[in-house]
Amino acid sequence: MTVRLFDRVGKRPGPDNHRRINPPRLLLQSFLVLIGLGAALLKLPFATTSPITWMEAAFTATSAVTVTGLVVVDTGSQFTLFGQLVILTLIQLGGLGLMTFAVLTALALGFKLRLQHQLAAQEAFNEISLHTARKAGASIAGFALTAELIGIVILGSFFVPELGWSEGIYHAIFYTISAFNNAGFALSPDSLSGFVTHPGITLSVTALFIAGGLGYIVMMELFEHRSWRKLSVYVKIILGATLLLNVIATVAVLVLEFGNPETLGALDSFTDKLLAAWFQGTTPRTAGFNTLDIGALTAGTSVLMLLLMFIGGAPNSTSSGIKISTFVILLAATRSFLRGNLKVSFFWRSLSQETVLKALATATLGMAIIFLAVFFLSATVDDEFLNIAFEAVSAFGTVGLSRGTTGELGTVGQWIIMAVMLIGRLGPLTLGYTLTVRRKSHVQYATTEFPVG
Repeated sequence: MTVRLFDRVGKRPGPDNHRRINPPRLLLQSFLVLIGLGAALLKLPFATTSPITWMEAAFTATSAVTVTGLVVVDTGSQFTLFGQLVILTLIQLGGLGLMTFAVLTALALGFKLRLQHQLAAQEAFNEISLHTARKAGASIAGFALTAELIGIVILGSFFVPELGWSEGIYHAIFYTISAFNNAGFALSPDSLSGFVTHPGITLSVTALFIAGGLGYIVMMELFEHRSWRKLSVYVKIILGATLLLNVIATVAVLVLEFGNPETLGALDSFTDKLLAAWFQGTTPRTAGFNTLDIGALTAGTSVLMLLLMFIGGAPNSTSSGIKISTFVILLAATRSFLRGNLKVSFFWRSLSQETVLKALATATLGMAIIFLAVFFLSATVDDEFLNIAFEAVSAFGTVGLSRGTTGELGTVGQWIIMAVMLIGRLGPLTLGYTLTVRRKSHVQYATTEFPVG
């Protein structure tokens, strides 16, 4: 039985209208189809300067769709202009979400979304109502395209004097799309290390991936209200936590790497060190670019990045990880419990038990996925434990930073990382929904005490 994507407005639904479709599973299938199509395009002879294997094409396509940035072949030298444009397209589709484009296409052609695909869009956008989900497509696209257009203009003003008109504009387009979508794909093997002391390029790129990592809900509310008092509790939490994490990470990188001759120690002025510390402190929460050699970072900095990559960015954004909101809720829940209060609250608002449990489930599943990935990678990849753990967390957070392990993965290791990148992009809870059907129990059992800790 064929399932149609859209029904035309006014057309009577067919008999298959009642077929049950799991929205997260539909989203997963859409990503898999896009990855397969992308791999096939990247395998074409004119997509590369020299032949690549199907495994390399699939890994690159998966990394692009999941906006990760981990690569087994160099993007700038291995792929032709056509291949690079395919990668950019996959990044854009993966970053904004397939359902965004499905909704926009439907509305533009005068179609009406069928119920199961409204639910799919709702799941993709993590929205509260179907009405909001249907409007989210146009809002996300408008916000993204506007931000990217501004980014291209700004980066173009810096790249053109450095590289000339044609190459400069192309670099501006490539890095804008890659940065805003938190993809981390670069045209140079050392990412943006050549611009480590260039404030215009580094600050513009950080502004783009921070905006993408905040998401359209936060940015639109900021644009509409422009007043801290009028912002919702959610936006206040996201902005406050983002600022705090970025400041702490920047200071920590500056202190830990200040005397490292292979990173900040190689830079002359304090201003250059601070700029590099800011960039490297903000990028781990899913951006994936680097201006310092990641493999040369101290162990302390690498461990800090593990935490930042695990946390990720905001919900409804181009970033992944367990999300800032999940991290803040868990901290708030711990604080409330230690104070003897069973209600979790902040900004004079209480959180529902379902929200707290969802945050707990997200973090637990995320840690379980990372543990399994590290376990299997340790058994199949010959590398230091820190490098393997860094690779696994980077894949889960769809960050794209690596300490050099990506090129040493082998076939089995690449399959593991591909699976983790996909899970990290879709979200551990979405995976859980895909594999299980939630049923509310109407049976209530007697309460019992159980020792914990």
